[in-house]
Amino acid sequence: MVAGCLTQQAFVAVSSTSRTARRQARVVCAAAQPEGTSRRAALQQAAGLAAALLVSRAAPVAAEEDAPPALCDAACAADLSNRERKSLPSGLQYIDIVDGRGPSPPTGYQVTVDYVAMTPEGRVFDSSLDKGYPYQVRVGAGQVIPGLDEGLKTMSTGGVRRLYIPGELAFPKGLPAAAGRPRVPPSSPVVFDVKLLYIPGISDDEE
Repeated sequence: MVAGCLTQQAFVAVSSTSRTARRQARVVCAAAQPEGTSRRAALQQAAGLAAALLVSRAAPVAAEEDAPPALCDAACAADLSNRERKSLPSGLQYIDIVDGRGPSPPTGYQVTVDYVAMTPEGRVFDSSLDKGYPYQVRVGAGQVIPGLDEGLKTMSTGGVRRLYIPGELAFPKGLPAAAGRPRVPPSSPVVFDVKLLYIPGISDDEE
């Protein structure tokens, strides 16, 4: 085995903790200098193959890291597409992803929730999961858009619900675009995934 091939093998071994990658690197090295090939050409071939191996190993990891935190992942969303939505007279629709087992919030009570807000195409424009802390809101007090307010009233503690909010119950003035966040046009439909975590004063009594 030539010295240049040992260099490529060491490079892959340091750059990857995968034993499979190191075994493949040894195969690359073994094939790096066929009979009649110059040492320079062999080194170039080994370097190219090793670099391709590292890129192929790193790509899936990068894709996983880019996935934003979610209350309903891709598999969950695919399942929802086959489920019937419940409709309310206001035009609000919803699907319960997880049925809650606790109490529902009376009007005027403060609740603690996690949420992910999206366009109908699934582009996230706001998320408590991204911020790293849950959101507190007083139900029925007009502190949030009407569709979210209405959707919270019939949830049970511990439940996760997807709300399909029509434009007239969403943002009448829209939301501007920002870094990493799409624009929400005025009175356009939006989708909220919501988890009702806690109702202070009621959840305490249940424990």
